[in-house]
Amino acid sequence: MGLGGTTLQTLKLATIHTPSSSSLRSVFKPLSQSFLYRHSRRRPALQLFFVRGLSAPAVQATATATPKTTSPDENGMKQQWKAAIDFKWIRDNKDAVAANIKKRNSNANLEHVLELYHKMLNLQKEVEQLRGERNVVANKMKGKLESSERQRLIEEGKNLKEGLLSLEEDLLKLTDELQQEAQCIPNMTHPDVPIGGEDFSTIRKMVGTPHEFSFPVKDHLQLGKELDLFDFDAASEVSGSKFYYLKNEAVMLEMGLINWTLLEVMKRGFTPLTTPEIVRSSIVEKCGFQPRGANTQVYSIEDSDQCLIGTAEIPVGGIHMDSIIAASLLPLKYVAVSHCFRTEAGAAGTASRGLYRVHQFSKVEMFILCRPEESDFYHEELIRIEEDLFSSLGLHYKTLDMASGDLGAPAYRKFDIEAWMPGLARFGEISSASNCTDYQSRRLGIRFRSSEPALTNPKKGKSNLAPPQFVHTLNATACAVPRMIVCILENNQQEDGSVIIPEPLRPFMGGLEFIHPKPR
Repeated sequence: MGLGGTTLQTLKLATIHTPSSSSLRSVFKPLSQSFLYRHSRRRPALQLFFVRGLSAPAVQATATATPKTTSPDENGMKQQWKAAIDFKWIRDNKDAVAANIKKRNSNANLEHVLELYHKMLNLQKEVEQLRGERNVVANKMKGKLESSERQRLIEEGKNLKEGLLSLEEDLLKLTDELQQEAQCIPNMTHPDVPIGGEDFSTIRKMVGTPHEFSFPVKDHLQLGKELDLFDFDAASEVSGSKFYYLKNEAVMLEMGLINWTLLEVMKRGFTPLTTPEIVRSSIVEKCGFQPRGANTQVYSIEDSDQCLIGTAEIPVGGIHMDSIIAASLLPLKYVAVSHCFRTEAGAAGTASRGLYRVHQFSKVEMFILCRPEESDFYHEELIRIEEDLFSSLGLHYKTLDMASGDLGAPAYRKFDIEAWMPGLARFGEISSASNCTDYQSRRLGIRFRSSEPALTNPKKGKSNLAPPQFVHTLNATACAVPRMIVCILENNQQEDGSVIIPEPLRPFMGGLEFIHPKPR
């Protein structure tokens, strides 16, 4: 997910009912038209390229996945959901889990989880015992009985039924409480992850050197003002602080970045998507985020169970929710274009000025579902794609292996990329890539099944297919547009006030090579 800082409050949106509204993604219509045009018979050469992109296994998986088993009720009320958490494994590996919670500075209460688990097991035994007794009574009622004996059994059965209903209700409440507590336990941590806070993160790679300037360096805010690229003042009046209008060449730069990034990632076998930008709170929770927690970055829509997305990772993660995917279709690779919305409350100071930290921005996100034994390999692939993209734009950057205390709950391991921003005179985060192993898939219910037969002989009447396993999920930022604009403007500024457009972006910006100051 990346590009986040913790926040101090939850902001809510009121639902405004209107007869109709235009999609936020209307800005991407030129891309969609181009995409469809390249499928037409008039362009056979390019048709092959895009058909390859669309014929990836991901598209087939959508058609063959089993139907979703959960849905909201007609009133849109939030339904209870359960993660497939391996409580027995947690109990049997208590010391390792406790050490992991500590190294990640998590507030999860492992002792309480284990206590609830123990109570649940005991209560389950009581329920099963009572069910057995009730069955015995029911079987006795089938025979010939004296009137008094039948009446006694009826009373006994009634008492057992009432006791069973009470125990089952207690069991349901206890199971829900156990789920709520256990969902706070973070993912386990890769053995190579540095232990400690953010300052303990280690540098994996350093690429390039800072640009040397023979003139006073301007930050992106000053450049944007002189080049007439942004309007923060008008956006502040219309929407509030940390919103902005892009103008003139900045609009072309955003579109160029999105289209170039999308096509570059598609070349590597990713299926392109645009996503819903409003999702159910339960999907946010299943991806490992807290939509209404004290430190949330999520905008919640008032009087509903819906939220605005903070990253396309969330709606993409939900595509295959509650499904079993054929193993032959893995890996599934997606590249998604969306707007993202984050509260960013509490973020202040010069490091957060301008486009660096905003409430709404466009982003291109990569997402992979794969076999468990392959997730480390695809994690390296994702970070390599990010590095190739940023090297192509001529950025000076470093890749970090993030320390345990800086990992979000879903991440098993996370690599961040920070680029040099001359106007800020420091490195700033522009991307991250996370391996979430089966943390999200256990909550989203995404599994795969091999077509190979099971190793043991199945019981009579049972399938001989191997049991389904949970997939591993990974996500990575291919392009967070505002921070890429910061990097391009500040690193490519010239003494005459102009800015050079990186060569790879020029074909996507109508051949534009420079952004020149506007005549006054």
